[in-house]
Amino acid sequence: MKRSNARGGKAVTYYRPYKGHTNYTHRGRKLVLTKLAGIAKVATKRPHEKFMSLAHLINVETLTICHEEMDGKKATGVDAVTKEAYDENLETNLHNLVNRMKRHSYRPQPVRRTHIPKPGTNKRRPLGIPAYEDKLVQSALAKILSAIYEPEFLDSSFGFRPNRSCHDALKVLNKILATRPINYIVDVDIKSFFDHVDHQWMIKFLEHRIGDPNIIRLIKRFLKSGIIEDRIKYNTVEGTPQGGLVSPVLSNIYLHYVIDVWFEKFVRKQCWGAAYMVRYADDNIFCFQSKNEAEAFYGALQERLGKFGLEISIEKSKIIAFGRKAGNKDNHGNGTRGGGSKPDTFDFLGFTHYCSKSRNGKFRVKRKTSRKKYRASLLRVKQWIQENRHLPTKTLMKILGLKLMGYYRYYAITDNIEMVKKFLDEVRRHLFKNLNRRSQNRSHNWDKYQLLLRKYPLPRPKICVNIFELRKGISYIM
Repeated sequence: MKRSNARGGKAVTYYRPYKGHTNYTHRGRKLVLTKLAGIAKVATKRPHEKFMSLAHLINVETLTICHEEMDGKKATGVDAVTKEAYDENLETNLHNLVNRMKRHSYRPQPVRRTHIPKPGTNKRRPLGIPAYEDKLVQSALAKILSAIYEPEFLDSSFGFRPNRSCHDALKVLNKILATRPINYIVDVDIKSFFDHVDHQWMIKFLEHRIGDPNIIRLIKRFLKSGIIEDRIKYNTVEGTPQGGLVSPVLSNIYLHYVIDVWFEKFVRKQCWGAAYMVRYADDNIFCFQSKNEAEAFYGALQERLGKFGLEISIEKSKIIAFGRKAGNKDNHGNGTRGGGSKPDTFDFLGFTHYCSKSRNGKFRVKRKTSRKKYRASLLRVKQWIQENRHLPTKTLMKILGLKLMGYYRYYAITDNIEMVKKFLDEVRRHLFKNLNRRSQNRSHNWDKYQLLLRKYPLPRPKICVNIFELRKGISYIM
């Protein structure tokens, strides 16, 4: 294989200036972005070429950029090192890290595992927190992998990709359901995906495009670094820890080969009717015209996932009749449930999708906040109000308003304004209840509370996302 010319620009020496001066960071960022753009350009023009020399890109300049981008408020790993502590002797720390990587003596520390509440349930989700130095290397590695694979990823994939959001996935799905002859939906949930990624298959997939043994060795060490929970170390024979900065890119690469390419190159070519898919990370929605093809695909997908160490969550996955013919009488296998009953619904990215009609009587897919996400969001806001009701009223109302604006920016989409208004009403009632619990005496009646809301008004919801507007560069014809 030919070596890709991913190096760009002259060698530049950077010095650590006095604290607060960031000119070196801007110069370093420009150099790093130029090199990554060169990799992306080669990956686009020569899709079958392997990259043989990549490890040199994880240098002091790249790691400095990763350090500047790191959130200093995040929890620490097993090393208990914070961003602020690492920054005190940044230049020496980074040079030491790069030298260890060149000698191949750098080994990632075990990931500290904690458990966070799973919204809407009593379960808890495992979360991995790497050591700070490992975060820097993972961040640099993620930049390199994204530059290589981003041109290769298909239009049907949206999760953890630059310039592709949850709203983009919802818009594309809406376009497919509205303009294509879709009658059936296959809603698939992969059981504990991040915990069951097969390491051997992961490396095989990476070696399709990466021929640098140093990068492959580094990824293997991250996958095998182990976890520490309750001061006990466990080996990791499979999976990528949730919380690792490189895990989202690795998961996209894994599912790109396991599902995306297989569906595009094999499944769609075997279908006589329309077949589309939209994937956000490990959340998958498959759209079919024919019921027989939807059922055949569901069985084939289980077999396909089993080959790569994955499994469908049977209780969370389903095939439903959905589309403009949903609820009509059966029509030679292309009809739906029959009997004219109300069509089923499905949840995707926090919204319940259901069949409806526009004002002029034409078929339309509408969506509202899913019951599970609605309850989880409301519970979080209620807990926050209860824990912070001691704050001065002005401060309390300001922060609460910012939290509501964040909620609106995601959930205030076309057709969902009533659910967002309902959410605001619930928050107002809970706020009234907690303001009266600041002391033993009741401090507000309803009229006085209304005067307070006039003085410190909470933001009113309005549509923030038009579901019918596709951003430039986002395609749905796959």
